[in-house]
Amino acid sequence: QVPLVESGGGLVQAGGSLKLTCASTRTAFKDYAVGWFRQTPGKEREFVSGISRNGGNTHYVDSVKGRFTISRDSAKNTVALQIDSLKPEDTAVYYCAARRTILTDQFIRTTPGEYASWGQGTQVTVSS
Repeated sequence: QVPLVESGGGLVQAGGSLKLTCASTRTAFKDYAVGWFRQTPGKEREFVSGISRNGGNTHYVDSVKGRFTISRDSAKNTVALQIDSLKPEDTAVYYCAARRTILTDQFIRTTPGEYASWGQGTQVTVSS
């Protein structure tokens, strides 16, 4: 497991943008695929986007395609989630998660139970 810290959440108006960042202090983070999930009160944690350990493959849930962009910076040991055209329904706590994978594994897991490391979450609130 690796420690993860999310940042970048906040309160924005609909149509605005935010950039969430997931960072780890461990260099082993480069060996991990990363997923972003979100959760609202009373609902299950929902997969939003994921990226393979080498950044060669990405995946998005249909509701965010074209608005969210995931990327990773190996030099900074971070994975970012750029969120544009925010909607009120994007309001949630956003979590990053990591799972150790082999280099050739490009498949993006979408189930929370498949990720062993989790951050504490960052709140995103979109006002209409």
